[in-house]
Amino acid sequence: MAQPPPFPARLPPPFRAFPPPFPGPAVRPAPFAVGPVAPPPFFLPPPAGEGGPRFPPGVPYLAPAPPRTAAEEEAVQRQQDELWLSQFLGRRRAAPPPPPPPAAASPSSARAVAVAALGRVARVTALCRALRRCQDEGDEPGWARAREEAEEALRELREVVRPVREPGYGEALRRKAERARKRRLRLQRRKHEARAAKEEEVARAAEREAKIDQWRAKCIQEVEEKNRERELKAAADSVLSEVRKKQADTKRMMDVLRGLEKLRKLRKEAAARKGVCPPPSADEAFENQVESLKTLLKTRTELYEAEERALRVMLEGEQEEERKREMEKKQKKEREKLLQQKLEMDSKLFGDPAEFPLAHLLQPFRDYYLQAEHSVAALIQIRHEWDQYLVPADHPEGSCIPPGWVLPSLPTNDTWATAVR
Repeated sequence: MAQPPPFPARLPPPFRAFPPPFPGPAVRPAPFAVGPVAPPPFFLPPPAGEGGPRFPPGVPYLAPAPPRTAAEEEAVQRQQDELWLSQFLGRRRAAPPPPPPPAAASPSSARAVAVAALGRVARVTALCRALRRCQDEGDEPGWARAREEAEEALRELREVVRPVREPGYGEALRRKAERARKRRLRLQRRKHEARAAKEEEVARAAEREAKIDQWRAKCIQEVEEKNRERELKAAADSVLSEVRKKQADTKRMMDVLRGLEKLRKLRKEAAARKGVCPPPSADEAFENQVESLKTLLKTRTELYEAEERALRVMLEGEQEEERKREMEKKQKKEREKLLQQKLEMDSKLFGDPAEFPLAHLLQPFRDYYLQAEHSVAALIQIRHEWDQYLVPADHPEGSCIPPGWVLPSLPTNDTWATAVR
């Protein structure tokens, strides 16, 4: 059986043992042999010059071990190889870390390098002053010590500015700074656009809210007016119905009085046939009482008729006002429709007025032709100039102003037709 190389001591491996790679997909053997008999413990061989057994005879440790199989031998050998490899790797020194790669050119790293370099430069400047002072004072040990510190500071300064002195660092830093500046400007522009969009949205929302409030107030006013008209009409109807009821009561009372007169007349005639005649004072009292009641009922009838006429006039006035409001609404809608058609026609012929800025080429002409809409003096002047050409209706050379657009006549020759096309 092969023996491992001698080692001064047996140390546990610093990591988990690993088996060597196997070429095929066969099952890897277990790291330790598994069998009825455990392998003997591993001992280092005795030093040179010392022979013979290390234990007294007759102890069970020197009893001959039973013969091992090929698999057990292979497992023992593999365990010894792993132990040797682990001890060998444990004694090796760790490799020094690779030098850090040069820092990428960026404004932040350049700023950090500049700050560090300024600190080193200030230190070197202070050490230079210390060297001059030591030289003036003749202090050689202090001068040597300051010189060593200055050289160390210079080395640190060179190490700090080493990335800056590499080729292409300045160009890369300039590109990144320009990219950062463009990104900053882009972010600022987006922020301004977002703020402007937000303000515009707030303005639109406020305008919508104002329109909604106006529409709501208009609807509430219309509803209130309708309710007021309905209440007024209901009150007028109730008063009118009350007046008509009173008139009906007055008419019924008049019928009762006429019936009472007929009844007394019939009873008086029946009493006269029997020879009973009432005194004249009774007839006079009855007639006076009936006449006073008729006068009262007539007065009440005239009063109720006056109230009915007043209520009818009021209702007719309300209806007339309602008809006038409906007519005004209809006329207003028609005027708005005509104005919209006129604006559409003007926009088709002369362009949209909202698209013309104040400095537009056609703005002076628009101001000239529309000056009568903004100035009373201009309107009077233009009307005066038009009125100079007024003639009687039967004048042979006079004609009325056309109510619409004057369409051009058809071309009379081919040259005119080509120019029109």
